[in-house]
Amino acid sequence: MPPSLTILLASVLKPLDDTRMLGKFGRTLASRTGTQVHVAGRLAPSPSGLPHNLHTHALLEGTRLSLQRLHAQWLYWQLLQKLRPQVVLVHAPELLPLTVVWKALKPGRRFVYDVRENYALNIQTQQVYPAWARHMLATLVRGLETLAARQATAVLLAERSYAQELPFAKPGKTLLLENKYQPYSSQAPSATTFPRRLPAPTEPLRVLYSGTISELNGVWEAIRFVQHLRTAWPLAHLTIIGACQQPGLLPRLQAAVAEANDAVTLRVGAELVPHAEVVAEIQRSHLGLLPYRPHPSTARCVPTKLFEYLAHGLPLLVPPNPLWQQLVQPSGAGVAFDFQQPEYPAAPDLAAELSARWYYPSGAPAEAFWTSEAEKLHRLMDSI
Repeated sequence: MPPSLTILLASVLKPLDDTRMLGKFGRTLASRTGTQVHVAGRLAPSPSGLPHNLHTHALLEGTRLSLQRLHAQWLYWQLLQKLRPQVVLVHAPELLPLTVVWKALKPGRRFVYDVRENYALNIQTQQVYPAWARHMLATLVRGLETLAARQATAVLLAERSYAQELPFAKPGKTLLLENKYQPYSSQAPSATTFPRRLPAPTEPLRVLYSGTISELNGVWEAIRFVQHLRTAWPLAHLTIIGACQQPGLLPRLQAAVAEANDAVTLRVGAELVPHAEVVAEIQRSHLGLLPYRPHPSTARCVPTKLFEYLAHGLPLLVPPNPLWQQLVQPSGAGVAFDFQQPEYPAAPDLAAELSARWYYPSGAPAEAFWTSEAEKLHRLMDSI
């Protein structure tokens, strides 16, 4: 008997092993009886052990600035015609125009728009695009999203703040699905004894900075912090692991690491590191850093790595962001630390404070896991 439902999840730039599109949405939807799930995105190795009804398709094999990005639109349209899905989940605004056309051509087709970022705000504030183009691009993207949201069956929000920030996020049509941690088989959290405590300052300390590597996300502050801490904790060592897509930053990081006297290991490239490797590094680490610089595009968002660190019971240092503190403080997960302060506290005092604390007295918080969000996604699909 043929499957009763075919679902397509699609993005151009998000890799095929993307933790939200495939790891959370894809696996959750594939657990539904009689469902075939297809994930389309940027070429990347598919994780091992995918369910038999979860399939991947590459839309982009070149760089984000290559002409193949335009060709990805044609590949996406061909995939829509080949798979004939009943429901499409769009994870990128650039696929919205073709999706709206696809829906209009036949009654009964449904699509859901997953808003992963406040794209218009990011374009205007993150200085990725030339100043003369930012307002035009931001206006274009916001207009496109507003038009598509009227046609969408539902709009999913990755952040709570988007409900107030996005004018097209209308009550009754939006659903919050946060980027909480979804463990599966090879990535299940390791057995951890709680409460946790850091090693003594005379012992090795493995410090972690993971995810998107950028100046805005505080990579220089992470290096500065560990170099300062090593004056009192000489065996402290920082691992930086993730993808660096900021032009010119990677060579500067490589030069800084070469001069860091073995204080830093750099596992960074222009492409994303497989998530399984990031999780393995989290499980090996003693202390996680979130040294984000204050910025309008991140101030009201919860980094995915915060959920990941909490789920694995990794002690944290986070900026004094009230939203993040609401997640960290109840579980005793870490310490608020201002990475931007001109002078850090004396290294011996800092080392003593970090090593004297007990972390996660009640274990990893249940609020960090995807289970609650998966239930909401299932209810949405039931309604469709």
